[in-house]
Amino acid sequence: MARQRRSFSTAFKVEAASLVVDQGYSMAEASRAVDVGESALRRWVNQLRAERDGVTPSTKALTPEQQRIQELEARVNRLEREKAILKKATVSSTGRCND
Repeated sequence: MARQRRSFSTAFKVEAASLVVDQGYSMAEASRAVDVGESALRRWVNQLRAERDGVTPSTKALTPEQQRIQELEARVNRLEREKAILKKATVSSTGRCND
């Protein structure tokens, strides 16, 4: 029987990673304490350290600051797409662009 993949909340990932980053646990100790594999914990630790250094992750952010940055980047992208659509509509209806 196949083992079902577990999913973890962002808060859980931050707590687990902070055992290593902030509280001095070894990777093995922390993974046993929270009952997750070392490879998953290592990814969370690396992501938490990178986010704290200001790197916006390509996956779902762990820290509130990086989560906000991802939300704002998504909003900017959506607004830029809408602007491009409106610009094309203006060009096609008037035959020229009104920048």
